[in-house]
Amino acid sequence: MISFIVPAYNEERLLGQTLASIHAAARALDRSYEIVVADDASTDRTAEIARENGARVVPVRLRQIAGTRNAGARAARGEILVFVDADTLVPSATLSAAMDALARGAVGGGAMLRVDGTIPRHGRVLLFLVATGMRLGRLAAGCFLFCTREAFEAAGGFDERLFATEELALSRALRRHGRMTILREAVETSGRKLRTHSAWELARLIGALVGIGPRILRSRDRLELWYGSRRPDPHVRVPTQTACER
Repeated sequence: MISFIVPAYNEERLLGQTLASIHAAARALDRSYEIVVADDASTDRTAEIARENGARVVPVRLRQIAGTRNAGARAARGEILVFVDADTLVPSATLSAAMDALARGAVGGGAMLRVDGTIPRHGRVLLFLVATGMRLGRLAAGCFLFCTREAFEAAGGFDERLFATEELALSRALRRHGRMTILREAVETSGRKLRTHSAWELARLIGALVGIGPRILRSRDRLELWYGSRRPDPHVRVPTQTACER
């Protein structure tokens, strides 16, 4: 069985589209699957929308992404785990390529990224640099990471000491247990953070990461990009170019 694990916090606007894309991609494979939504203390209709779209809801109250992902994994029943962010669409070709990679012996991997809507110039530059580095380093983006349960458990799951970049830490841990692959196929994720945060805010975060070092990731205090109040994004999702050209 394939278990799709979707961490979510106040995602009523985009969650339904994400779950619909997962259902369509999984049905195209003609394999058994389940969707587990790890609902981290949402105050909107996230849990209700998840159930309406055929997902099993695991309620947690952590406000920490690594712990929420791990809670979903513990509740999942599949031997293959696919972590999908609540604002990400998964095409059937991408999911099929992920399953083929595992069948060929990979222990896990990720995909290329597309982002929806119009992204400001500073966001496009940052996204290109990040996506290129992750592909060269065989580091999976958190919005789409797949692995075998055996490898996930051997790697110790997501590091719950981290409040961000937990997917990079897991990618490195998985590489110690086998081959990680980054697919040429892409998923489409929301560009809302790049649209609603200024170049100065992003530069300040990067500066803090460089100046303070990894210990900044062990608290949510300076990580407004992930844990700050959700800012309005009037964009309606439309397909766009890939973030890192193939």
